[in-house]
Amino acid sequence: MSEKYYLIGIKGTGMGPLAQILHDQGNEVLGSDIDQFTYTQAPLEQAGIKILPFDAQNVLDNQDATFIRGNAFEDDQVEVQAALQAGVKMISYPEAVARQIDQATTIAVAGAHGKTSTTGLLSHVFKNVAKTSYLIGDGTGHGVAGSDFFVLEADEYRRHFAPYHPDYAILTNIDFDHPDYYHDLADVRSAFVDFAKGVKKGIVAWGDDPSLQKLGVDVSVYYYGDQAGRDDFLISNVKKTTAGSTFSVSFKGQDLGEFAIPIFGQHNVYNATAVIAVAYLEGLDLANVRAHLLTYPGVKRRFSEKKVQDIVIIDDYAHHPTEIQATIDAAWQKYPAKEIVAVFQPHTFTRVIAYKDEFAQALQAADTVYLTPIFGSARESKGTVSAQDIADALPNGAVVLKEDDISPLLKHRDAVLVFMGAGDIQKYEYAYEKLLGQTLPDLN
Repeated sequence: MSEKYYLIGIKGTGMGPLAQILHDQGNEVLGSDIDQFTYTQAPLEQAGIKILPFDAQNVLDNQDATFIRGNAFEDDQVEVQAALQAGVKMISYPEAVARQIDQATTIAVAGAHGKTSTTGLLSHVFKNVAKTSYLIGDGTGHGVAGSDFFVLEADEYRRHFAPYHPDYAILTNIDFDHPDYYHDLADVRSAFVDFAKGVKKGIVAWGDDPSLQKLGVDVSVYYYGDQAGRDDFLISNVKKTTAGSTFSVSFKGQDLGEFAIPIFGQHNVYNATAVIAVAYLEGLDLANVRAHLLTYPGVKRRFSEKKVQDIVIIDDYAHHPTEIQATIDAAWQKYPAKEIVAVFQPHTFTRVIAYKDEFAQALQAADTVYLTPIFGSARESKGTVSAQDIADALPNGAVVLKEDDISPLLKHRDAVLVFMGAGDIQKYEYAYEKLLGQTLPDLN
């Protein structure tokens, strides 16, 4: 039976995909958000989903809808406040996702890093092998009637994944992040352990992470990695080229064969192995899995490439030191003969305070480093640190760009410029493209 849904914050990286899933299921879907263009709104517009500006009147005009409240909004947000005052039916984003989980065999991907990349790869493979609905944190979602599988990205921020009780979970890692909410690594670990205790059939976890070795759950845990005697899904014979990586996988001594991926960096070998592991546990045809790993196009804002003349521009969401390290590693694998230039926008003041030295260490892997001013958040509009603090921690220093002058980037030729950040780093990227004289199409 068709229902009506109104999503407050419909352009969010999770809310947008949820709106697409609900729409694909035959429901009436609309919502509201900021007027500023975001990369997540194009799929909504293509589906014909109406996006309104925030306005209390929207609530009064749609009181017959079930309102879904985005994670970013407190009770004083204009539409949330109006919904509470009007007494309309309103649920949270995690509650809405939890309802989807009950409809198919669900695989949730959680971790401090690698969630989106792994969820995208998992969704791509499974949708080509079985009927699969999916929700990816790059703004992509799709619903299929009578799905065999439901694949979703599960976000640990503020324990948003707490209501989820999936059949399987892929846990990519546990690391200290979101210092505006979590106190320390132990606090983050406790959130993941609580989530893991709700998994029904099995957990596929990265073997190198010591925190994941101490989950203490009743459900079966299968580790993936490259350490014989420790990992259940064992990676071997890794070969990296400028076209991607090939590697072999075995399960408790049973050879599962050789696999290849057209993406870069050691982290993506691990991500692909996690996908292979879940497919094997569910009895899927590994020949089909092998074939569709090769056709993976990537996800938005994860090593997305553009090119003009001798300049390669890479756009990536990396905003934590571990992610920066992985992104630069991938750039070196694909472009070993070019200069690698990192253009990084620090995201939130608390994260810079927590990770200033780690940011500097990760960025050292690039030939040259540029920084932009810190991108704050609704909760952090100012702080006691600046991008210059990271620049000062770099042995060779870094240039802090001004918003109105990115001309220093033009001196690099035959180079790879890697724009990284979770804020509005793309405005610097687009300004650079404009300086180069054209707007460039995505290669992927």
